[in-house]
Amino acid sequence: MRAYQVVEFGPPSALQLKEVDDLVPGKGQIVVDVAAAGINFPDTLVVSGRYQILPPRPFVPGKELAGTVRAVGAGVTDFAPGDRVLGQLEHGAFAEQAVVNSADAFHLPEGLGFADATALGLVYQTAYFALHDRANLRPGETVLVGGAAGGVGIASMQLAKAFGARVLAAVRKPDQVEFVRANGADAVIDVGGANLWDDLRAQVLAATDNRGVDVIIDPVGGEFFNAALRALAWCGRLVVIGFAGGDIPSVKANYLLVKNISVSGLQWSDYRERMPQRMAEAQAEIFRLWRSGAVQPPVTRTFPLEELPAALELIEKGRIRGKAAIIVGDAS
Repeated sequence: MRAYQVVEFGPPSALQLKEVDDLVPGKGQIVVDVAAAGINFPDTLVVSGRYQILPPRPFVPGKELAGTVRAVGAGVTDFAPGDRVLGQLEHGAFAEQAVVNSADAFHLPEGLGFADATALGLVYQTAYFALHDRANLRPGETVLVGGAAGGVGIASMQLAKAFGARVLAAVRKPDQVEFVRANGADAVIDVGGANLWDDLRAQVLAATDNRGVDVIIDPVGGEFFNAALRALAWCGRLVVIGFAGGDIPSVKANYLLVKNISVSGLQWSDYRERMPQRMAEAQAEIFRLWRSGAVQPPVTRTFPLEELPAALELIEKGRIRGKAAIIVGDAS
C-alpha cells in the first residue's frame, strides 16, 4: 500500500509517497482502508517539525480519516470488517491504510459520506470542547470567532449557533464575508485593516451595544489575540486553540483581574489521550446535530492523494475556506 512519509522535516514538498507493507492491527486496534483523510493546519506543523508531538522518523502524518474497517485486532468487539468509520489518531492518516485504536474510532451515521465525515471530526471536536468544556458557553451569549472562514472557525460558528449563541465572525478578506454568513455568522468583523488594535474592539462594541463578547475562540494568536482580548465583556472567556497567525502572544495578568476575564487553552490531542469517553460523547453529539441539520460539514476542496503536498501548502498559506480532504479510495 502507499503512504506519505516524513523522512526529513521541511516544507510539504519534502513528503515522500512510498510503497510500504500492509498493516496489521494490534490488541485493541483496527486497520482501516482509508477512503478520505482530513487536512488540518496542525498537519503543516507536523511536516515541518514545529508541532509539539513528533514521533521518530520516518512516520506517516495525518490526524483523521474515514474509511472501511479492513481488519480488527484482539479484544475488539465494537467493530467488524466492512464497518464504515471515522478515525482519530496522532499520525498515520495520509496513507491507503491506517491503524486506529478502537477507542478512537466512531461508526459513521447512515448517509454521511467519507469526505464529509472527515470534516465532522477534529475541527468540530475542537470547537465543541472549546465552546462547551473550556468556555462554558451558555444560550443567549455572544461569541467572537477568529479565523472564521477556516475549518475550526466554521465549526465554532455552527456549533455556537446550535448551542443558542449569537456569533460574530472575524475575517481578513472581503471574499470571505458571504461564506461566513452562509455558515451562521450574525455579524462580520473585519480584521484585515492596518489598525487592528482599535478597529476590532470598535466593531465588536458596535455589534454588541457597547457590551463586548462573552466568548472568543482564537485559533489565530498574534495581534488578533491582543486586540480581541480588549473586546471581551465583563467575565468574558477567551479560548486559545492555536497560532495560525504565526506569533505566540502573551497576556498581562493585571488585565485579567481588572475585567474579571479568563484565558484558557485547548489541545485536542489531550482529550483523545486522557478522556476518550468524553471524546466519544462529543462525537455522538456532533453526529446528532448533523442528522438534525444544525451543522453541515464545510468541505470546500478535495484533492487526490498525489496532490497532498500542494493541498498542505494551500492550508499553510490560509487559502482554503472551510475544510479540505484528500480522497484516497472510494469516497462514495
